[in-house]
Amino acid sequence: MSRKAAVVALTALAPISWGSTYFVTTEFLPADRPLFTGLMRALPAGLLLLALTRKLPSGAWWWKSAVLGALNIGAFFPLLFLAAYRLPGGVAAVVGSVGPLFVVGLAALFLGERPAVRTLLTAVAAAFGVSLVVLKAGAAFDLIGVGAGLLSSLSMSAGVVLTKRWGRPEGVGALALTGWQLTAGGLVILPLAFLAEGAPPALTGTNLAGYAYLALGNTAISYFLWFRGIERLSASSVTLLGPLSPITAAVIGWAALGQALGPVQVLGMVIAFGATLAGQLTPAKREAAAPAPVFFSSTEKNTQEVSMDLEVSAVRR
Repeated sequence: MSRKAAVVALTALAPISWGSTYFVTTEFLPADRPLFTGLMRALPAGLLLLALTRKLPSGAWWWKSAVLGALNIGAFFPLLFLAAYRLPGGVAAVVGSVGPLFVVGLAALFLGERPAVRTLLTAVAAAFGVSLVVLKAGAAFDLIGVGAGLLSSLSMSAGVVLTKRWGRPEGVGALALTGWQLTAGGLVILPLAFLAEGAPPALTGTNLAGYAYLALGNTAISYFLWFRGIERLSASSVTLLGPLSPITAAVIGWAALGQALGPVQVLGMVIAFGATLAGQLTPAKREAAAPAPVFFSSTEKNTQEVSMDLEVSAVRR
């Protein structure tokens, strides 16, 4: 396996993990608590990484970490969960699948990565494949939910591009940078959660297990791999790993919840997965021409944590 293939494979574990987000949200977490869920996902993970690395930002990285944390975490998580609570999972996934197009445009503006026609076609094919996998006829479109989904995708896309542009300070590892962002993002969500949703709900053992999974495997580890991938790959390559999230979500829905996968859904998986692979075939010369910061986001990926075809009724059980 080549070095790039190994980096792609490790980075892909992040959106694969994020594909379980909607399943965990609907089956393990308290209903109607999107901000509290975002808080419990980000802040404990960030504080854990800070404790492990024992390194704080310095100089300009105080405000850079705050900006990246707000884009990748603080705004992204609440908007993502708001979309998940207000939309069927399939609609949320389709709305979120436009993330690669946002990243392509922002990368051209801030990174000088000129979008190739093939990249644009690949992003459109990925969104089309995702729509076949998760979108059902007659799916309801809630204006607030759709707006939240688009803004969440734009927020993480901007985070991906700025992460790529700024890199990381010398002598600071990926774990520390991930911890800075998760902590900053969690602190952004903290007052919003208490103002909008009040005191934390009483938590069951099932709830605690769900939050522990989201904070550790789904956030701390996954975001470390994601940010590491952004450092080493082009922004468009990373964001085109995003379709792995709804594909994973659909497979979980089939395996764990007994949801049917018909020929159309399987075709959509093939198209989306093919677009994901095609997104990693950027010619070496083009990748070398892009700025290569020392490190680091999403989506996201884009990135994207939008996932599967779970009904909102399950969230509101």
